[in-house]
Amino acid sequence: MKPRISMLTLGVSDLDRAVQFYQQRLGFDLQMAAPEHGYASFAVGSLRLGIAAVGPEQAGLVGRHTGVGLAVDDLLAEHARLAAEGVQFSMAPAKQPWGGFMALMDDPDGNVFYLDQVADVHG
Repeated sequence: MKPRISMLTLGVSDLDRAVQFYQQRLGFDLQMAAPEHGYASFAVGSLRLGIAAVGPEQAGLVGRHTGVGLAVDDLLAEHARLAAEGVQFSMAPAKQPWGGFMALMDDPDGNVFYLDQVADVHG
């Protein structure tokens, strides 16, 4: 069997704030939280997203473009819902020259995600 990506971990500055954002704003299912270890993880489809609190010596791990795309069925509706809840977007929904339809969204630490309306490539 070939290796596959099963887990991504992001650095955050405030674990409680991040857990609240990913659970309440994005609706990810919290699998485990260990504040005493500065870590939590969420089920996101077939992947797990981990968040790890980092200290000043690792500040460069926070507030970066993650390269992670979050697929949605209706980008305009999801953008409107998240914006109404205070989620910050560094790029509004826009058609891309290569044919995509996406927005750029920030978590409370400035970690940037793609919010993509993607075609069903499996069927």
